[in-house]
Amino acid sequence: MLPVRKILCASFAGVVFPCLLLAQKEIRLKNPSFEDIPAHSHTPQDWFNCGHPGESPPDVQPGAFNVTRLPSHGRTYLGMVVRDNETNESVGQRLSAPLEANKCYEFTIDLCRSEHYLSLSRATAQPANYSEPVVLRIWGGNGYCQKSELLYKTEAITNTRWHPYYFQLRPKYGNYQYLTLEAFYKTPTLLPYNGNILLDNASTIRQIFCETPIAARKPSLQPPDTKPVQTAKGADPTPAQPQGRPSAPDSATSAPPTVSVPNEETLLSRSTLREGATFQLNNLYFDADKCAIKDVCLPALEAVYRFLIENSDVIIEVGGHTNELPTYDDAMTLSINRAKAVADWLIGKGIPKERILYKGYGKTRPIDSSMTDEAHRRNQRVEFKIISMSDH
Repeated sequence: MLPVRKILCASFAGVVFPCLLLAQKEIRLKNPSFEDIPAHSHTPQDWFNCGHPGESPPDVQPGAFNVTRLPSHGRTYLGMVVRDNETNESVGQRLSAPLEANKCYEFTIDLCRSEHYLSLSRATAQPANYSEPVVLRIWGGNGYCQKSELLYKTEAITNTRWHPYYFQLRPKYGNYQYLTLEAFYKTPTLLPYNGNILLDNASTIRQIFCETPIAARKPSLQPPDTKPVQTAKGADPTPAQPQGRPSAPDSATSAPPTVSVPNEETLLSRSTLREGATFQLNNLYFDADKCAIKDVCLPALEAVYRFLIENSDVIIEVGGHTNELPTYDDAMTLSINRAKAVADWLIGKGIPKERILYKGYGKTRPIDSSMTDEAHRRNQRVEFKIISMSDH
């Protein structure tokens, strides 16, 4: 699907001419909500079983193996497991259009795990609970179940309530007509184990603008290790903090979606902004895991303050973001606190609170999924969005 929007973009001798924006590519998955008749060992309609030969296919949940979690969308969802005999489950399908090399795409899937997934151990033939957290790996290929390039790998999914997870795919090594979703062990691990992951409500895959050149990446990416947390029975576990956190401070030096303000001497200009635009200050950043505003960042905030004083009609949103290293809940809390700290500073300077909104996005909107130290710094950022601005 290639929607094309028409806008008025040029004039000559008083006549306004229309122009066309670049078409945005949308790749719609078949049966993105994994709807089918609930049953164990039954791959959902329109998805192909990519598991190991001789092992049972994934399950259409809820109802099988004591899995009772309600769907996040529709009537059913997909359940996949990893096993203690070094086998795991995966599904795939042929895309309506290929993912093209050196182009960027985004989509979301709701993920969680079930505290109960009762079956038999493949290693011992004894009753076992396949409850350990696993990761989701997303592969591109040119045939069913072909794993040509690893496009994304999540942290271990420990939450037992549905959370939307955001993925940015950047094929580097070729064009891929097929997509494979694979349950896999968290790494490093000494021995294979029994675990599960639940998937529901996948979105359309949308082509997006690549804001920076795509760095070369190896097909195999390893995120920091995570460990499951022991919780009281029936409690929703909080994911453990990842090990091996980079020592570099969190930074907001990434390129913004619309406008970059490289230093405090560069004044924000009304002529470069419009309603809905987002801008970012390169000299506004935080220490790792902190939300206190640093003195070195005050000149950058003064630039925002001056812009708001000079443009009293403007309402902004302060948006906080983190990289993928914290847990989901910790990332959301940290991003909210950072956004609030900036909003409070502006309000404290005299900007009416009705003109300053703030929101934390956690790690749901990364701008670089390459899992390098530089990517961590790029994703850890604060952005400002123009919510309202008059036409004058």
